[in-house]
Amino acid sequence: MVRIGIIGVGFMGYTHYEGARDLVGGKVTAISTRDPKKLTGDWTSIKGNFGPPGGHVDVSQLKCCTDYRVLLADPEIDLIDVCLPTDQHFAVVMESLQAGKATLVEKPISVDLAQAEQMVSAAKAANVPLLVGHVLPFFPEFRFAAESIQDGRFGKLKAAHFKRVISPPDWSSGMSDFRKLGGWGIDLHIHDNHFIAHAFGRPDGVFSRGLLQDGFVNHVHTSYLYSDGPAISCVSGGIATKGLQFSHGYELFFENATVLFDAGTLAGEWTVSRPLSVITNDGKMTHPELGGSGKWCGAFTDELQVAVNVITNNQAAGPLSSDTALAALQLCWAEAASIESGAVMPL
Repeated sequence: MVRIGIIGVGFMGYTHYEGARDLVGGKVTAISTRDPKKLTGDWTSIKGNFGPPGGHVDVSQLKCCTDYRVLLADPEIDLIDVCLPTDQHFAVVMESLQAGKATLVEKPISVDLAQAEQMVSAAKAANVPLLVGHVLPFFPEFRFAAESIQDGRFGKLKAAHFKRVISPPDWSSGMSDFRKLGGWGIDLHIHDNHFIAHAFGRPDGVFSRGLLQDGFVNHVHTSYLYSDGPAISCVSGGIATKGLQFSHGYELFFENATVLFDAGTLAGEWTVSRPLSVITNDGKMTHPELGGSGKWCGAFTDELQVAVNVITNNQAAGPLSSDTALAALQLCWAEAASIESGAVMPL
């Protein structure tokens, strides 16, 4: 049994806690938070941009502490799950690796590129797993997209376009300083960069246009450059009007099929504008069955299951690879440089 200690009980810590309920071979056994109410199980202050708000949690079987270093020193914890704000990732992850703990950290690995590189290098030097919680590839529609790209079921991919657009969020005071988040070009758009690096491999470069604020990307249109690959593009950012709280989707153009998906929160309602659709050369359209638990945190269960399997079965990290997370951050900063310079930025 992989025993998990969560550091940070905000919205993501709560989401990981709920997702871990359905794990095979793993469970949460400890939490660390500085909030005295949360230590007693009162999580009613937690809310996010998906899923239900927090409630009252039975913590009687958990080790609960205010100092996360207690978890790092505990030999009965096998996996440290860092769900702190992004600007706190570096210090805690480095301490966790130094303590010899397998570590999962929420995305992004960091805003600072040098810090991210140091974290990845430290994990390799210590021979300790460092996993980064980029959950998008575990959502059913995006898992289907990645598998279709990688296994060639619809023939060669000719082109692809992705989108991820939000209105500036007002559901958390922790989201108010975009500098700590790296702007929406990192906090939001890194999902797309990670998915593209995961599904297609690291591109040779990017050419981007968009909006910068204090050096951070808040909206971007990017072409990803592959010397021998398909035409890949993405639009992402946080400039939509308030009624468009969130939207994402993709268009994939294969030799033998066009695959479409589009959904979002429009005027407060989750709206699937285009369910996952496969349109083939014979003029037919199908909507593949995706499976999954159907729970609001199901993708996080699948993400955490990979982390558990890495520890128990020495399974490959797959979408949780810290190298892929680092590539995604490198893409974010290359986009900022491309916008500022007006030039193609090689990687």
